[in-house]
Amino acid sequence: MPIHPTAIIDPSSEIDSTASVGPYAVVGPRVVIGPDVQIMAHVYIDKDTTIGRGTKVFPFVSLGADPQDLKYQGERTRLVIGERVTIRESTTIHRGTEGGGGITEIGDGCLIMATVHVAHDCRIGAGVILSSYVVLAGHVIVGENAIIGGQTAIHQFTRIGKYAFVGGGSGVVKDWPPYMNGASKGSRDVVLGGPNKVGLKRRNMPDETLEALWGAFKIVCKNRRPLNEVLEEAENKFGATPEVADFIKFYRDSERGTYR
Repeated sequence: MPIHPTAIIDPSSEIDSTASVGPYAVVGPRVVIGPDVQIMAHVYIDKDTTIGRGTKVFPFVSLGADPQDLKYQGERTRLVIGERVTIRESTTIHRGTEGGGGITEIGDGCLIMATVHVAHDCRIGAGVILSSYVVLAGHVIVGENAIIGGQTAIHQFTRIGKYAFVGGGSGVVKDWPPYMNGASKGSRDVVLGGPNKVGLKRRNMPDETLEALWGAFKIVCKNRRPLNEVLEEAENKFGATPEVADFIKFYRDSERGTYR
């Protein structure tokens, strides 16, 4: 498909012959656009951005702009977007910073809805859904197949575990455990509701695995005993289930603290 004559293309960019670039789009230096990518009208791609096969970028999206970090001094950093990603209108995704590893990453098959912001050095796993008006501060990690509801704000250096469901309008300031659903009761008062049963069943998770996750959730999150104590109990009772082992490890690896 063609490059529209009104598009501005930096000569150092690489655009696959099967990709399309729409009217008034801007493609900056050292941008790589893969096969079957659709860049629609008025998209701005700043620099050092790679976009994988089959990705669709809707109008008024800004990709690869400088990070909003006062420590950033113009060093070369990157934005890498995977294959079959959908990025809807007015979304902004920034490159990484040297202090954060120099890269922002979006995994394969993600759906990023309108007016989302993904800040510098974020790592978004495959199959993640970011609903409209989600805001991710710098250095956020979102595990594979997690879903984040609309108008949710996530604090910098926070982790969202894989297959988690974060309810809309939440304010997330600590790590969110994998496989669990919940939402903010107030601006930051998060209440976990247990395993993300609907989402996990859609992923064909066996009933016995769901039962083990429920058991571990009740031990870890439904009492006020010391964290190390309840993690050890959950591990002894349900740790043979790989998903429970992931759940327990997530708590133990947390630097910010994890919601209980």
